[in-house]
Amino acid sequence: MKLFIDSNVVLDVLAQREPWFDDSARLLAHIEQGGATGHIAAHSLTTLHYLLAKHLGQQKTAAVLIDLATLLRVEPVDNLVLQQALALGWRDFEDAVQAVTAAQCQADYLVTRNPRDFKQSLVPVITPSEFLVLLD
Repeated sequence: MKLFIDSNVVLDVLAQREPWFDDSARLLAHIEQGGATGHIAAHSLTTLHYLLAKHLGQQKTAAVLIDLATLLRVEPVDNLVLQQALALGWRDFEDAVQAVTAAQCQADYLVTRNPRDFKQSLVPVITPSEFLVLLD
């Protein structure tokens, strides 16, 4: 199973944000154990670096993102993805880029904490907690 992971799910784990940490951490552990492949958009790494470096420092942030890029397959965000995202006409361009990238990598699910932001996604959208229920 291919899971495209929205950056907020990763940030919930890396920043240990409650009340979302446990479910998001279990989701990433499932990927780490080989239960699914995880995918993330390339631009999510730049966003995560920006947000985490303020709290963790440059060196620790770089180490964390290297580990993350080993765990999750980094999907390209190229001219075609950006054009398709713009053509969607969504209010939040970043969400549109996430949705198009998820479709480009043929993900089975786009996993996000904010499913209502992806109502028009071509890829089925699910929260980490909903995904964990599917596993049971």
